[in-house]
Amino acid sequence: MSWLTRDKGFYKNLFSLAAPLMLQNIVTYSVNLADNVMVGSLGEAALSGVFMSNQIQTLLQMLVTGLAAALAVLATQYWGRRDLGSVKQLIGISMKLSMLLAVLCWGAVFFFPTQVLGLFTDEASVVEEGARYIRIVCFSYPFFVFTNVLVAALRSVETVRVGMYLSFSALVTNVFLNWVLIFGHLGAPALGIRGAAIATLSARMLESAIILFYIKRVDQKLCLKFRELLHSSRVLVGDFFRYGFPVILGDITWGLNMATQSAIIGRLGAAAISSVSIANTLLQILSVGVYGLSGATAIVIGKTVGSGDYEKVKQYARTMQLIFLGMGLFTGALVFFSKDLIIQAVYRNLAPETLHMASQFLTVLSVTIVGTGYQMSVLTGIVRAGGATHFVLVNDLIFVWLIVIPSACVAAFWLHAEPWVVFACLKSDQVLKCAVAVVKVNRFRWIKNLTRADL
Repeated sequence: MSWLTRDKGFYKNLFSLAAPLMLQNIVTYSVNLADNVMVGSLGEAALSGVFMSNQIQTLLQMLVTGLAAALAVLATQYWGRRDLGSVKQLIGISMKLSMLLAVLCWGAVFFFPTQVLGLFTDEASVVEEGARYIRIVCFSYPFFVFTNVLVAALRSVETVRVGMYLSFSALVTNVFLNWVLIFGHLGAPALGIRGAAIATLSARMLESAIILFYIKRVDQKLCLKFRELLHSSRVLVGDFFRYGFPVILGDITWGLNMATQSAIIGRLGAAAISSVSIANTLLQILSVGVYGLSGATAIVIGKTVGSGDYEKVKQYARTMQLIFLGMGLFTGALVFFSKDLIIQAVYRNLAPETLHMASQFLTVLSVTIVGTGYQMSVLTGIVRAGGATHFVLVNDLIFVWLIVIPSACVAAFWLHAEPWVVFACLKSDQVLKCAVAVVKVNRFRWIKNLTRADL
């Protein structure tokens, strides 16, 4: 049994899909970095306020990501058998549900901003700054949802470059408007944190306009007419919830997990909040290879399962595991050896305590990203895309609510451990899941064709 497939087309396809996703992630996370740096110049309260406000965005993102992932699990398999009509119906189901979530999140934070932010931190200055930001940025939620569902739909039919172009447009727009509106350049008023919110809203609106133009004028695969999104067969709606619900619930769980983690960190003080914001932003940029490969894997596996060639699926899964491990080790080393140089170069105006804590957090992440590179790509890129959607959900529920959150609460509120110890507890599942992933993926019981022949 060979662990490396000799199918040269596999490597070409995998990396041709992964490269645009990596570039898209670099640009997307560069927007976050620019926000971090520019808002950070306003002080730690402003930086922490934006970070806590973005936890709502993160929660919405995880909800929409769950719907998009459910869409991808089914749509890539239908694309593998070239059933475009079913793909379009699945897009419509995902779009309607995502828009409903966007409206609900908007209503919660627009009418009750301080109450929502108070769930994450008891720092009054952070809540005050965050409320000024979130009441503007919440209007970006419907645009964010619209864009992300359509990008996920295009990825399902192996069109991945458009996401990179969207992210680049968002980077240019956001950075330029941040410079103009936060600091009051080119005759504009200096709006501070509100300027950052307006810049983000403007970038989201531009993304939606571009994806709309692409779908209507450029795309040659989906040929999507928006009235087609209104119609869905009961059979596909049932399949979407049957096979997609574990995926959706898994991402909801992950969103709640991230929100709970933020609430725990939020009780450790403003310096810890700022440090986590810095560490997570830098990690996102340095780990684009891991997430790009994971996204490309889901497309390749889903399409191959849908085509019915199960032996090829097994060959691909073995080879991918070695690629994941190598990418994880490379990323971990990159994070560890570059962290202090980047922190000092980009955030030198912040307090020494904050910078030291951020360095400690990144040291933890340099270890856990190795586990993330393997187990996340295996479980969500191979196992979930291959059809075993329930397994990934149950696995996440066990690790998050029985290990991660309880251990972090004990460390933070009972043992009063150092913030980096609490942070390590919050990220411990990224390493622990590797044992489960290696056993599950190599048994190959996850290969399930979810498509219907009678649609």
